[in-house]
Amino acid sequence: MTRTALVTGGTRGIGQAVSVALKQAGYSVAASYAGNDEAANAFKEETGIPVFKFDVGDFEACAAAINAIENELGPIDILVNNAGITRDGMLHKMSLEQWSAVINTNLNGLFNTTRNVIEGMRERKFGRIINISSINGQKGQMGQANYSAAKAGDIGFTKAVAQENAFKGITVNAIAPGYIGTEMVRAVPQDVLDSKIIPQIPVGRLGEPEEIARCVLFLAADDAGFITGSTLSANGGQYMA
Repeated sequence: MTRTALVTGGTRGIGQAVSVALKQAGYSVAASYAGNDEAANAFKEETGIPVFKFDVGDFEACAAAINAIENELGPIDILVNNAGITRDGMLHKMSLEQWSAVINTNLNGLFNTTRNVIEGMRERKFGRIINISSINGQKGQMGQANYSAAKAGDIGFTKAVAQENAFKGITVNAIAPGYIGTEMVRAVPQDVLDSKIIPQIPVGRLGEPEEIARCVLFLAADDAGFITGSTLSANGGQYMA
């Protein structure tokens, strides 16, 4: 039986790599996105993966979208909570909107999606929930109090939900990527990458989205059934927790 995976923020960056890798591994995949119709439609055309537009920060929108996905593709067995945004700024200059937008998407979004799949997973006695956190949720980052707080919260959420659901055959794990060569990171001026960022990474390079996707494939597999409540750091040695 083909298992169904939902990847939030699954049409660009790390999410795109995860969606493609899951499909290539034989899963039935749905990818969500929030606003970029052009990119989502291009992704769908290129990969054949169905896309669903909804805001993970909106509980009712998540409930409706997950119902539609399950009606089309079947019950969701693997949930990859990847959707995230940044609204950077030093705390003494940060607005409430900047704080709330990041917390709502990057932390509340995990509740909104997971709450809408967890009962079905418990009934079927199987599930894989994989939360994409960040190195900055582990070590903090100047100018990202909102993002660091949300991504640290993702790790706490992972540990709690893992304990609640382990006996039901559901594993819940987090991945904490470091600097990955996505469109957003590669938009940083090359001299800044070369002088400020890459020197902090012991392996001497940015990570690739496909490397995070391979982490997801491992945690989604039956072979990873004894791993739960863990955070897999994929950062080239930049931060060793």
